[in-house]
Amino acid sequence: MRDLDPGILLAAYAEGYFPMAHPETGELEWFNPDPRCILPLDALRVPESLARRVRSGRFQVTTNTEFEMVMRACADTKPGREETWIDDQLIDLYGKLHERGLAHSVEAWRDGVLVGGLYGVHLGGVFMGESMFSLPEKGGSDASKVSLVWLVAHLRSIGVSVLDVQFISDHMARMGAIEVPRDEYLQSLMAHRDQHVSWSGWPTIDSVL
Repeated sequence: MRDLDPGILLAAYAEGYFPMAHPETGELEWFNPDPRCILPLDALRVPESLARRVRSGRFQVTTNTEFEMVMRACADTKPGREETWIDDQLIDLYGKLHERGLAHSVEAWRDGVLVGGLYGVHLGGVFMGESMFSLPEKGGSDASKVSLVWLVAHLRSIGVSVLDVQFISDHMARMGAIEVPRDEYLQSLMAHRDQHVSWSGWPTIDSVL
């Protein structure tokens, strides 16, 4: 872990690998799962209840305003999730990628309080979603889902082709995520990672759905 720098991390992502810190030892472990979970950008499923929440304007959704705060919220433990794979060293490392414009956050705010969001790595025409969070106890029910809807709208608008979400979960499957063979994912990664795609701009609430 001490020898890992942003260049090595980015090179690993370019080959399909991503790191997680072991929650007990802190040792860095690398993953390149087979199958790989992706969310096709044209197949996002937004239930009507979630669509209403998006359109209601309950949350103000921004990008790249509080990257470290989002990462730390994703790392927080809570009842039912007593361990985390995001440690201070990873927060520092991804923060350096963020400073280079290669890692981005989405923030969901309610009454000026950060109540949800997500972050990930942006490599050309590929976005690798790393983690998301919501704080229902602060009025953030569905804030992570709303953040994902906003993210997908943005990725579509700037020309990103692949949204990698790494591992399947019931939550992601309900929103349209699918598993594909690792070789298929890697072919797509290689085809799109070198595209020039700028993160600039951000959707308005009227253009999200």
